[in-house]
Amino acid sequence: MAYASPPAPGGAQPSSQNGWSALGDPTRREIFELVARRPSAVGELAEELPVSRPAVSQHLKVLKDAGLVVDRRDGNRRIYQLNLDGIGALRAYLDQFWNEALAAFKKVAEQRSEEVE
Repeated sequence: MAYASPPAPGGAQPSSQNGWSALGDPTRREIFELVARRPSAVGELAEELPVSRPAVSQHLKVLKDAGLVVDRRDGNRRIYQLNLDGIGALRAYLDQFWNEALAAFKKVAEQRSEEVE
């Protein structure tokens, strides 16, 4: 996966709420997955999708505003790649549920252990 961190100057601050909303659209999610495989320009992404270049650009703007991708200039085009901080915000959100599930499992296991003794 191609990651970038920290976000580009003027980039959006990552937020799990914005990230999940941005990934709610199937086309946007597919663009996100393509960018996760390798940094890409709009034209490269449009070649792999059944949508126009302007549509890809609009989806990338939403992903960028959500803090999930960053871009850098490469000649006359922009290359998009994942923003590690944005991915981290999504993971932190999921981790809170995982940690709660593990704590609940531990509690049940300890109670059963006490019942057996």
